[in-house]
Amino acid sequence: MLALALGSSAGTPSHAIADEWTRVFVNGQLVPVRFNDGDSFRVQGGPLAGSQCRLGGFNTLESFGPAHQWGDWHPYELFVIAKQALANGRRGTWHCTTDGNRDGYGRLLMDCPDLAMSHISQGLAMAYMVDDSPTRPEYIRAQREAIENRRGMWAHGVPDYVMTSVHSADEDPSREHHYNRLISTHDGHSESMQHNDTYAECAWVCNDEIRADERAVEASARRVREDATLAPLAADVPNYQLLEMVRRYARLGELPEYTPSALAEPLRARLASERTSGQLGQTRTERGSCMIAVPFGRWYGRERATCLRGHGTAPDGTRWSHASH
Repeated sequence: MLALALGSSAGTPSHAIADEWTRVFVNGQLVPVRFNDGDSFRVQGGPLAGSQCRLGGFNTLESFGPAHQWGDWHPYELFVIAKQALANGRRGTWHCTTDGNRDGYGRLLMDCPDLAMSHISQGLAMAYMVDDSPTRPEYIRAQREAIENRRGMWAHGVPDYVMTSVHSADEDPSREHHYNRLISTHDGHSESMQHNDTYAECAWVCNDEIRADERAVEASARRVREDATLAPLAADVPNYQLLEMVRRYARLGELPEYTPSALAEPLRARLASERTSGQLGQTRTERGSCMIAVPFGRWYGRERATCLRGHGTAPDGTRWSHASH
């Protein structure tokens, strides 16, 4: 049925449309979609035709230009990975569901677990939740495996947080505070880096990470599992979430919002004691991920910012060359 629908568009060869449209089952119904990037598409047929959709649970890198940098990556290399995520989405057949809810940009929210796992396991996307909530355990397991095997975006460094949006103060002067979005590579939760800075177009914005001593974090989490009082309270907490609870406290002296209420107070008391005694180790500050500041209206077309054309330039001014990569 889809092949017939694809071939029936007047004036357009069926093979040309087939190259652009992808088969997706939405709530059990097969429909054609067109991927805009690795984590969004527009439905081309059926009752939801015309709907722009955001795919939840994961986030791909921006594909409007060489906009990301961390570790030993050049921004152009991460731009190529963003395009690989787009290609991966377009060439599969996926299964998605929606309850009709929309995000803040009016896009229909979709849940596409098979696409998410395909992207994340190849290092083409990161596990992601829009708030301080952990993502699905299977997504984190796939991401940890991708990181351990240095696949995709994790081949040349792994920050604690990936910066995925940058908002200059002059975008909306009426706001009291502005933010840059950060996604945790440990559990997929998001944080807003509050600021009142104005960024020049094409300026690089970097996140200074407060990083915990991971060995001390793991040792502390093991002690929680062994503690007669805390262990029953944490019995239903996955290891990656418990590690993030300890890590967050070691870094910032606070617990994630998703910490179970019965566990929160005794765990906070335990970690406060360990922090005072030095058992949580020392934190250090390192430069994490960076993202280029370009207003949305300058991402595409004739008005596209100069820094998004060609191979781009790294935060240290380094230009791309085949000889150095």
